[in-house]
Amino acid sequence: METRILIYAPTGQDGPLAARVLALANLDSHVCATVAELEQQIELGVGAVLTVEEALTPAGYKLLHDVVARQPDWSDLPILLLTHHGADSATVRRAVAGLGNLTLLERPVRTLTLITALQATLRARHKQYQVREAARRKDEFLASLGHELRNPLAPIRTSVSLLTHMYPDAAPVARIRDMVERQVKLLTRLVDDLLDVARITRGKIKLQNQLVALQAVMTHVNELCTQAATAKRIHVAWQLPVSEILLNADYARIVQIFANILSNAIKFTPQGGHVVVRAQVTDNMLEVSLRDSGIGLEPEALSRIFTMFEQGTTVAGQFTSGLGIGLSLARQFAEMHGGSVEASSDGVGRGSEFVIRLPIVHVSENHHQESAPLPAHAALDGRRMQVLVVDDNQDAADSLAALLEIDGFDVRAEYGGAGAVSAVAERIPDMIIMDLGMPGMDGYEAARAIRQQPGADKILLIALTGWGQSDARRRTTEAGFDHHLVKPVELAQIIRLAGARHNREQVQAAR
Repeated sequence: METRILIYAPTGQDGPLAARVLALANLDSHVCATVAELEQQIELGVGAVLTVEEALTPAGYKLLHDVVARQPDWSDLPILLLTHHGADSATVRRAVAGLGNLTLLERPVRTLTLITALQATLRARHKQYQVREAARRKDEFLASLGHELRNPLAPIRTSVSLLTHMYPDAAPVARIRDMVERQVKLLTRLVDDLLDVARITRGKIKLQNQLVALQAVMTHVNELCTQAATAKRIHVAWQLPVSEILLNADYARIVQIFANILSNAIKFTPQGGHVVVRAQVTDNMLEVSLRDSGIGLEPEALSRIFTMFEQGTTVAGQFTSGLGIGLSLARQFAEMHGGSVEASSDGVGRGSEFVIRLPIVHVSENHHQESAPLPAHAALDGRRMQVLVVDDNQDAADSLAALLEIDGFDVRAEYGGAGAVSAVAERIPDMIIMDLGMPGMDGYEAARAIRQQPGADKILLIALTGWGQSDARRRTTEAGFDHHLVKPVELAQIIRLAGARHNREQVQAAR
């Protein structure tokens, strides 16, 4: 349906006549009798719109103008307008100004001219579809790449944690551990940024809003950026309000907004420079300014630094490290929260300022806090908590099992879904940590089979996977998982979930 021509000529016989002419040239078309039908058919798919000057009533023009305005980046909907003979009318001038990819054909128009114009239009439209397909393949590649990169990251991070437990006082081990941990965090962040690009372009990012304290956000941001600032001897000054400021926001995305912009400021600030982070509330909006003493921005750069994959340059003109997507993600996440991000600079060598505005909420001072996890990982009957780790990546399964054992859990490892189902039939564990993308019986199927076994309803079932998209999370919930963790996961996350489940069971047992 994306190759057909929608004809909108509601008066006279222009519509049916044009359809017959196009049929003789083997061009698929559909005649729309009303504006409502045109709108409906455009949503189903359109190669081009053929209309006439007298059809551009206020309603007809508004529909086409709105369709043009909300097109995706790859699309430039072609519209052919048959005009009256003679001087251009106000209707035609308005169409030229507001309908984008518009071609004017003055009536009476030769049949051959109309057909060749439409054939050329459809060829150009086909090129747009090729761009869309290339973008789709790129997004799928980025998502698959992120998943594949996360799989080896998981055993690397777990193995580093194992070294810490095995040699807590060995200085050489600590240096190696810290180095590997820094690189794993950096790679994880790059992978997450790539996946966010794919999710945004596919419209698959959904905010997980909750009450978020600004102080907690900035503490997290400081932790993420301290190492980079220290390495360049850059002083970051924090000027935050004493009163508590609360946002109704996605905590991870808000942290990402500020961390991306602060990291960018540190990257483009020379050794020994400074960055000032100042926050204030104005008209129920949080306004955070990040001002640096860095290399500054040229006036023309201000219009493109928020463009995806746009790389900044140093004073010497050399490209810096990074993917060129941090600022774009920051602005898009701010806008998703009803806010904005703006940049300004007094010029090259005179620093830059980024201003983030986000809506705040007013709530009481009493906030619900989750129970702290128990220090000892014990089941209700006092025995060690039994855990089953399932992953077809044997290194990932064995390293996580070893780490959990050191932390006091009773752990078994299985390397496939079928093996996990059999292991549960032999002995029901308290917790299962299972990969999803396994050959043969995958994690979804294995989870459903496990939940059908007697007594399995009490198992804490955790999906541990490289896929973090919303559809993967939905599928894990439907399969019976309690939680969905994205690789590489920190042991503390698993311990918190185990502790929270244990606390709930203790409360239920006491009733």
